[in-house]
Amino acid sequence: MNQGATTTRNPFWRILFFAPAAIALILGLVAGLRLLKLFPEDQPDVYTGVHGPLMVFGFIGTLIALERAVAIRRWWGYASPAFLGSGGIVLAIGLNHRAGQLLLTLGLVVFLAVYRVIWQRQHTAATAIQALGAVAALCAVLLWLGGSGVPQQLPLMVTFLVLTIAGERLELARAAIKTGLAETLAIWIAGVMLAAAIVPVLAPLAGQPVFGAALIAQVAWLWRYDIARNTIRGTGITRYMAFCLLSGYIWLAVSGPIWVGPASALSGRFYDAAIHTAFIGFVLSMIMAHAPVILPAVLRVSLPYTPLMYGPAALLQLGLAIRVGLGDFYDIELAVQIGGTLNVLAVILFAATVIFAAIRMRRARASHAQIQPQSQKVPDAET
Repeated sequence: MNQGATTTRNPFWRILFFAPAAIALILGLVAGLRLLKLFPEDQPDVYTGVHGPLMVFGFIGTLIALERAVAIRRWWGYASPAFLGSGGIVLAIGLNHRAGQLLLTLGLVVFLAVYRVIWQRQHTAATAIQALGAVAALCAVLLWLGGSGVPQQLPLMVTFLVLTIAGERLELARAAIKTGLAETLAIWIAGVMLAAAIVPVLAPLAGQPVFGAALIAQVAWLWRYDIARNTIRGTGITRYMAFCLLSGYIWLAVSGPIWVGPASALSGRFYDAAIHTAFIGFVLSMIMAHAPVILPAVLRVSLPYTPLMYGPAALLQLGLAIRVGLGDFYDIELAVQIGGTLNVLAVILFAATVIFAAIRMRRARASHAQIQPQSQKVPDAET
């Protein structure tokens, strides 16, 4: 075993790191429903104010950090998901706002150290782009720690997730890319996007359209070079993943122009559309696409593909279409509430589908293990 490699192979220990992310997801979904005004206003409101950071860092950030810690096989790498997960929970239950921010900061500092190890192993454009995404995440939390408002941090949060995903997609597309032009463009777009995400901190009204333009460039690259446009013609899990990926790219293509236009006001329906097309339409579609591949690698549980996964993926697109197309663009409060509720149901349904598929595979393997030894018995010789 390599020095510094993690000594545990028991997935139970990884589930301990995964649990805070699951808690953050549940609390984040409840916070989202509260923001939709689906709960009585006289009930205590603890975590709606941290809904964005809770979902981005407490849930998604913890999952990404856990995946990277598993990849580098260093015990200290698990400090990143531990800090991020615990920071999200501290924020959610309102124990100490500053303590939660500091835990997120520590988690992201370790996260960058993890990328340093990855960079030492593979000097690739994909690694560099994902590392730039981690820098954006740390900048967002530091700004928040310094008193900046969440709306000013949102471009950095979007940049964190978009560049992480873009780097992963570039890694998969490298075999299909014939020249180095695509990688060069990807790095330049990532750098411009990070710089553009910082501009709104200094000049919100002027910076938001600049960020939107960078977002449009990023989704144009993804649509041009991602292999999903070819794999959509496949079958089974290949087509399912491509469906989720292309759906996410379409929503990101919708988000970019909104950031360029009325979203610069940092409030109102168009701003709601800008952030939810990015976070729900793009990011959650990416999570649904990659879950059948990433979760088995991280948690070491078998997760077979099932066509049932199309259900929550399609429901996610439908809910967002209602929320944005009717609710935000036509200022219909009921449509926003219906669409938002459908999005929450889509996430819950997807989690239930994943658990069902994993349990079914586990039972199938247990049944096969019981039958196989009996079939291998040698019958007694006839006398």
